[in-house]
Amino acid sequence: MSNTSTPKPSPSLDQDQFLTILSREDALARFEAALFPRDLPSEPRRLDDALGCALAEDVVAPIDVPPFDRSNVDGFAVGSADLASAGEAAPVQLLLNDETIACGTAPTRPVLSGTATAIATGGPVPRGADAIVMVEHTQPAGQRAIEVRRAASPGQFVSYAGSDIARGEALLRAGTVIGSREIGMLAACGIADVQVARRPRVAILSTGDELVQPGEALRPAAIYDTNGAIVTAAIAENGGEAHFLGAIADDEAELEAAMRNALAGSDMLVLSGGTSKGAGDVSHRIIARLGKPGIIAHGVALKPGKPLCLAVCDGKPVIILPGFPTSAMFTFHDMIVPVLRRMAGLPPRSDAKVTAKVPVRIASELGRTEFVMVSLVEGSDTLIAYPSGKGSGAITSFAQADGFLKIDALADQMPAGSDTEVTLFTPHVRVPDLVIVGSHCTGLDLVTAPLARAGLIVRSIAVGSLGGLAAAKRGECDLAPIHLFDDKTETYNAPYLTDGLELVPGWRRMQGIVFRKDDPRFAGLDAQQAVRAALADPACIMVNRNQGAGTRILIDRLLAGSRPDGYWNQPRSHNAVAAAVAQHRADWGMTIAPVAHASGLGFIPLAEEHYDFALVAASKRRPAVQAFLNALASDEGRAALTAAGFRPA
Repeated sequence: MSNTSTPKPSPSLDQDQFLTILSREDALARFEAALFPRDLPSEPRRLDDALGCALAEDVVAPIDVPPFDRSNVDGFAVGSADLASAGEAAPVQLLLNDETIACGTAPTRPVLSGTATAIATGGPVPRGADAIVMVEHTQPAGQRAIEVRRAASPGQFVSYAGSDIARGEALLRAGTVIGSREIGMLAACGIADVQVARRPRVAILSTGDELVQPGEALRPAAIYDTNGAIVTAAIAENGGEAHFLGAIADDEAELEAAMRNALAGSDMLVLSGGTSKGAGDVSHRIIARLGKPGIIAHGVALKPGKPLCLAVCDGKPVIILPGFPTSAMFTFHDMIVPVLRRMAGLPPRSDAKVTAKVPVRIASELGRTEFVMVSLVEGSDTLIAYPSGKGSGAITSFAQADGFLKIDALADQMPAGSDTEVTLFTPHVRVPDLVIVGSHCTGLDLVTAPLARAGLIVRSIAVGSLGGLAAAKRGECDLAPIHLFDDKTETYNAPYLTDGLELVPGWRRMQGIVFRKDDPRFAGLDAQQAVRAALADPACIMVNRNQGAGTRILIDRLLAGSRPDGYWNQPRSHNAVAAAVAQHRADWGMTIAPVAHASGLGFIPLAEEHYDFALVAASKRRPAVQAFLNALASDEGRAALTAAGFRPA
């Protein structure tokens, strides 16, 4: 099992429970103690192939840099003693020697008293000269002479040999990571080869019957192997030489042979999947046969990432990451990267951190250190960290989040309004130019596309209409998409606005009941009739929407207090509702017409709702907000919405 954590039943195998669950700190300490200290293998590398490597030994400068005294300016090489009395009222005349010293030209004549030699920037200073006079500070005095009207001090505009780097000086220390600046220093000394810590060879295997490699056709019930690609890239980012060996089915003999071959030719083996207690998970049983001491930790008090398995087999680390991508990457970066970088001779990661306020309460599981990915937006006086509502199987979480916060194992929540430290995924965070928090709609991508093409960063966070309104009232976004019907006034959205918010009309979209076209239970019925028919059939399963969504309010009004099977299945998007019905996990739900039609499903119209925007008035004049409003009103934007099945307001 790899990119999912759903156990595959197999009556021929007994379930294995997790071993003793260790704390994060205890597991990492035991893992490192089993691996270190150890010798650091090294290898020579050409300078043009050493970028990102760590030096395995000190580098001593073999020459002086510069290797000779050289001029820092265009001018004339002189003896400073000749100009001791020079001034505006008492110019000193010097005869010019019959050579000009350019870069790369060795001087042939000395500068004698009363003479000067023309010299270019970078040219070697000739014998007898101890200063350079800038050409701007001289006047011609006939064909072969100049006048100088200011004194020159010894060493003026001269870089002496070895003034930058001295022969025999420790140029770079062992452990230094070679970047472009270090390459420049080595090149300046004429060094073409360096001894670097050899990148650890890391073999990567994905495990699971359900895996298909990107580029191949996706068969029913299969998923694409995301972990193989993302783990391979993460290893390369952290100093490893990554070798992805493909995906192996959950066959114990086949998997053991693949693991043995991978481990024989590598310094580390990383697998994804096969760590939980399901009967189909065999990887951890194989480890005991691969070498001593074997499993160090199987089960770590992390969320996400509890099923992590850490092992050492005859001195080589073997890691089995959880199958869900987010779990796999959190545990990899938190627990494996420190070991990998140490094996590569690299210093620990120096992650950038910022302080931010959490706008909503985040529940946590007591006893497990929890990592929560967040998106950062700019508040009135601090950064706001919005937690991702996506689970450990979400591929987009890492790509779309700015960083993560940590909830201690002894805490069961992080209260709303808490100031917390956010570890960034990149060295710098650029807060978005436009923040949209509220209801989800596929039409939003059509309107924001021109902004993205113009180089603006647009952050859209789907929390439902009510959540968006709350964020707008707190000043945490620029726009809150909403579609809320008010029973008293029988109008959309406007009654929900408060001071400081303005209504921007968006578009109209048809909400309705979605079902499979071959399902006779819904044929020829209107929306109310369809819901009554569904409620009358105990075998008819619904799919709901999340609390706070405008669609959820419509559903609850139709159900009138009923709670049919599937009511508590509450995905956060229209697409997820359509997918549940199309894949026979549910029989009916509510979504918008464009999504239903794109999924090839039957659709029974219920109501054309108003998808509008609550605009934070204080943000109205911001350039990104104006760009959004212009895109919304443009002919191109309206045409794109119409083509997708929406009706622009």
